[in-house]
Amino acid sequence: MFTKVSERIMHRLRWLLASGWLLLIFSLFYDPISPWLTQSDNQLSPLRIDQEICVQVQGVCLEEQPYPLGTSIFWGVTVPLVIFTLLVFGHELWRRICPLSFFSQIPRALGWQRQRRRVNAKTGKVRYELAKVEKNSWLARNHLYLQFGLFYLGLCSRILFVNSNRLALGIFLIGTILAAIAVGYFYGGKSWCQYFCPMAPVQKIYGEPRGLLNSKAHEDQSSPITQSMCRIVKPDGKEQSACVACQSPCIDIDAERSYWNGITKPQQRWIYYGYVGIVIGYACYYYLYAGNWDYYFSGAWAHQENQWATILSPGFYLFDRSIEMPKLLAVPLTLGLFTISSYFLLSKLEKLYKAYLFRNKQYINQEQVQHRIFTLCTFFIFNVFFVFGGRPLILLLPLPWQYLYNLAIAFLSTLWLYRTWGRNENLYARESLAHRLRKQLSKLQLDVSRFLEGRSLADLNADEVYVLAKVLPGFTKEKRMQAYKGVFRDSLQQGYFTAADSLEKLQQMRQELEITDEEHQNILSELATEEPKLFYPNRNQNRENWLRLESYSESLETMLDCWWQQRPATGLAAELFDVVAGKKSIESISELFDSFVEDNSEAIQANRREYAITSEEEEEILRVLERNRKPIVSDHSQQQQKMNQTDGIDYIKKLQKEAEKLRSYDDW
Repeated sequence: MFTKVSERIMHRLRWLLASGWLLLIFSLFYDPISPWLTQSDNQLSPLRIDQEICVQVQGVCLEEQPYPLGTSIFWGVTVPLVIFTLLVFGHELWRRICPLSFFSQIPRALGWQRQRRRVNAKTGKVRYELAKVEKNSWLARNHLYLQFGLFYLGLCSRILFVNSNRLALGIFLIGTILAAIAVGYFYGGKSWCQYFCPMAPVQKIYGEPRGLLNSKAHEDQSSPITQSMCRIVKPDGKEQSACVACQSPCIDIDAERSYWNGITKPQQRWIYYGYVGIVIGYACYYYLYAGNWDYYFSGAWAHQENQWATILSPGFYLFDRSIEMPKLLAVPLTLGLFTISSYFLLSKLEKLYKAYLFRNKQYINQEQVQHRIFTLCTFFIFNVFFVFGGRPLILLLPLPWQYLYNLAIAFLSTLWLYRTWGRNENLYARESLAHRLRKQLSKLQLDVSRFLEGRSLADLNADEVYVLAKVLPGFTKEKRMQAYKGVFRDSLQQGYFTAADSLEKLQQMRQELEITDEEHQNILSELATEEPKLFYPNRNQNRENWLRLESYSESLETMLDCWWQQRPATGLAAELFDVVAGKKSIESISELFDSFVEDNSEAIQANRREYAITSEEEEEILRVLERNRKPIVSDHSQQQQKMNQTDGIDYIKKLQKEAEKLRSYDDW
C-alpha cells in the first residue's frame, strides 16, 4: 500500500516526524507550557490532577504535582502508535518514516561512512568498499538475541530510571539517536535497523509475515522497488533502488520471505515466545510494586517526581505487605522470570498442539505449526498491549469513545488474524512463481483476452494463472517448456534460489505445467551452457545481492545519461552521426564509454565503494550497459541504409531530421 507513496513525500514526512521527535525531546528538558494543563484548578483541561483521588503506592497516597506532559505523550501516545502502525499498516510504512532509521542514514547522506580495504589475492589490486556486517559474523548470526537483550534492558531501565524522569528520558533518547548515527557510520545500509535497534524484534512480531494493509512484494509487477526497501530519487524525479545488500533475506524488501526463511530458527521462537512474557511481566510489575492497578491506569507512574529515590525501596508489595527486595533487583527479576516462563510455556503449547494434530491425523509441517503459534502469539499480545498501552489517556475520553477504541482494536486484530492464519510457505512460493509465470506468458504473446473477460494477466491470482496455463489452446508443450525455462532463468538471475535448490523450489510449477524432473534437468543443462555465470560456485546467489548489482547498474546508467546530456550537442551529434553515416564502426561506441569512465572516475569509485562492487562485477555491468546502447545506434545505421535508396532530395531531408534527433538527444 505505502510502497507506492513517492520517496519525496516520505522524505518530507520523515523530516516532519524527526523534527517532532526532537521537539518532544527538547520539551523533556524545558517545558514552561504544558504543566498549566495539569494544574488542579484548571477546570478546562481533562488532564488536570484531581486532588480528591488517592493513587496508592504500597499503601501510601502518591503526592502529585503539576507536571510537563513530555513523558506522558511519549509513553502514552508515541509508543502505542508505533505498535498500531506495525500491525495495521505494516512495516513498509513504519520503516520508511521511523525517525531513528532516518537519523541512522545521516552519515550516508553526508558521505561519512567507514570503508574497508580489500586486496585482490590474484592481482594485488587494492579497492575500498562500504563496511557492512559480515554474513557469517557473530553479529549476523546472533543479532536477534542481541536486540531482544537490549529490549529487555530498555524495559528494565524504563521502570527503574526513565518512566517519569524527564531528564533521564531525554538523555536516553539522545543517546539512542547518537548510537543510531554511529552505527550508520560504522556499517552501511540499514544496519542499525537490521542488527542493533531494540525495537527490531517488536517490528518482526507485528510486521511479519505482513501487516493488515501491507503490499505483497512477491506479487508486485509494477516496480523492482518493493515495500520499505532503500531507495533514492534520480535527477529526473524517478525512484531508484539503493540496496547495498546489508542483510539477506531483508524484511524491507519482502517481509513474508524474511518470515518464512527464519521461521524455524531458535532466535525466532525466542523473540515470539519471550516477547509475550516480557510484555505481560512489564504490565504486571506495576501491580506487584504498588499493590493495585490504580497506579498504572491512573498514569501516575509517568510523572512520579521521585522515581530515582525508589530504586532501593522495596520492589514488591503483596497482601498489604512490602517485600524487602530492592526495586533495582525486583524489576529485572520479574521481567526475566516472565520472559523465561513464557518461552517454556509456549514451547510446551507448541508440542501439545503438534500432538493434537497427530492424534487427529492432521499432518502439517513444522513451519506451519510454528506459524500458527506465532500468529496466535501476535494476536494475543497485541490485544494485551492495548489493554495497557496508552490506557491512562484513553480513560480520559468519554465512555462511548472508549468502547469504540476497544472495538476498533479487537476488530482490526481479528481481521489480521483471519488474513494471516491461512498463510503457509507453499502458498507464498506458489504466488511468487505465478507472478514470474505471468511474466513469461506475457512474453509469449499468446491470445488470452477471450479467457479473461476483460481482465488483464496482472489481475489474475495465482490459481487463475495456473488454470489459464492449462486451458490456453496455444500453450503447447514446447511453450510450457519455454515458459518454465524463463521462470527458471529469472529465478536464478534474481537470486530467488540456487541451482541446487531448483528441483524442490520449482516442484509445484512442474506439476501444474506437467513437466517431468528429467525435463527439468535438461533445462538446467541448457542454462548451464547458455549462461554459465549463473552456476559459478563463488557467485553470491541471493535476491539482495542481485538488487545490489541492479542498484549499482542503475546508478551508472543514470550517471551515463547525465554525462551524455552534458556533452556539447554539436560534438556528440558529430560523433554519433559518423557512426550512423558509416564513417565509424559501431564498436567506436566503446570509446565513448571509455571517455565516460574517465570523466566520472571519482563518482564511479564512490558508487563502487558504496555498493561493494568488485572489478569483475563492474566490468560485467559496464559491458551490459555498452551492449544495451549499441542497438540504438545500430537502428540508426539501418535507417541510413534505407535512406541511401531514396532520391537525393528525400535523402537530404531525412538526414537533416536524423541529425536534429541526435542533437536533441530524444533517442538517448
